[in-house]
Amino acid sequence: MIMQISSGIGPVECRVAVGGIYRALKKEYPDIEQITCNKGEVPDSYSSIIFSSDNNLSHLQGTMEWICKSKYRPGHKRKNWYVDVSIIPETDEVDETVSPDNITIESYRSGGPGGQYVNKTESGVRITHFPTGITVTSTRERSQFMNKQDAIKKLSAILKSVNIASKDKQKNAAWSKHAQIQRGNPVRVYEGEKFAVKKRIVVDK
Repeated sequence: MIMQISSGIGPVECRVAVGGIYRALKKEYPDIEQITCNKGEVPDSYSSIIFSSDNNLSHLQGTMEWICKSKYRPGHKRKNWYVDVSIIPETDEVDETVSPDNITIESYRSGGPGGQYVNKTESGVRITHFPTGITVTSTRERSQFMNKQDAIKKLSAILKSVNIASKDKQKNAAWSKHAQIQRGNPVRVYEGEKFAVKKRIVVDK
């Protein structure tokens, strides 16, 4: 599945929270693979990170809270920062703007499971979409062809979700979600600069 963590219109602390929460989730779910991101103005901060996982992470959808005093504004009383986590619906249809005329496809060496086969072949694929500047990568498959197809599928899903390719270029909810964030009942609460989990929703298996 494809998901997005977004700070939306939040301040710099929310963009720091996006980066910290992504790293925490990556430790919890090692198969998470970053697809693309929009970096913030300070190191390790992001207004948006879009990632994929083979796990069902639907229980993470909703608002997440980070409790930490701001080091960017000393003396500032606020210490609760909120970000949104949303699911980007996948699609088998290739977006009409994804064509050889407006994308570049690069291959690069990607690490394998270990041993003698690591970094032996250039199976990783990176696709850049000229009209939007969005870059997606795929290293999940061993075959460069399969990674190319996977990257195109991810790019198409992102373009469809955010509606960037539409003629009127309206902002889709996946990119302006922060304005609708419900702060009363976060699905996760992280605390401190190490982003330790203070609260999480228990999912029945």
